[in-house]
Amino acid sequence: MPWSETSIMEERARFVLEALEGWTSMSELCARYGVSRRVGYKWLARYREGGLGALEDRSRARRTQASRTPPEIVARIVALRKKHPTWGPRKLLARLQALEPDLPWPAASTVGEILRREGLVKGRRRRRRRQAGAWTGPKTLADEPNRVWTADFKGEFRLGCGRLCYPLTIVDAATRYILDCRALPSTSSAGARASFERVFRRYGLPEVIRTDNGVPFSTQALGGLSSWPSGGSGSGSGSSARGGGIRKTMARTSACTAR
Repeated sequence: MPWSETSIMEERARFVLEALEGWTSMSELCARYGVSRRVGYKWLARYREGGLGALEDRSRARRTQASRTPPEIVARIVALRKKHPTWGPRKLLARLQALEPDLPWPAASTVGEILRREGLVKGRRRRRRRQAGAWTGPKTLADEPNRVWTADFKGEFRLGCGRLCYPLTIVDAATRYILDCRALPSTSSAGARASFERVFRRYGLPEVIRTDNGVPFSTQALGGLSSWPSGGSGSGSGSSARGGGIRKTMARTSACTAR
């Protein structure tokens, strides 16, 4: 049973006394009182250290307060910053240490916190980086079979032998037919290329193949280009709008195959 809100000390004392009697295992006792074994051993250790009084809730407030920078040090830092508004914490600290080396100057990180607290630092607007290699044009409609394919590595899992397996899937976006689902030892270009060539020989070439920007379809090189041949106009990379449905279809297909 869980702890009673109105008699929590009584419940803890009863728990400890039953644990000390030794008639019940700790696992069974904790399950009966609705607490974990870690909590059970914690209350038992507290009782052994300080008796019943040690079972009371302890304050979670910090026992020690971080040393605060003296006001006169803060005033010197702020004054120098206002005199040189373009100087950063390290340069300000170096100048102050050179002027008054005997004073207990804080670390550069603390100087930076002081400047932010005093409103002497303006936050920079972070520019959103455009993902390299992402297709920004209109996407080709998957309105007929063999026009748009999607390809993706569906995560990874470890085999019984301990080796990792990377399943590569190639799906027709219009029919959601799984063209190929092959277990590869890695996401290297060689294994994926062999799978694509096998599918090309059997089903022909689609107009567009949509992939994400992961290996081996894209890289961090200039323009996000990899050694794979790029598609024509309207091809594009990036997730298909119907990717979620395709994943659900693959899950259902895999379940049927397993049965």
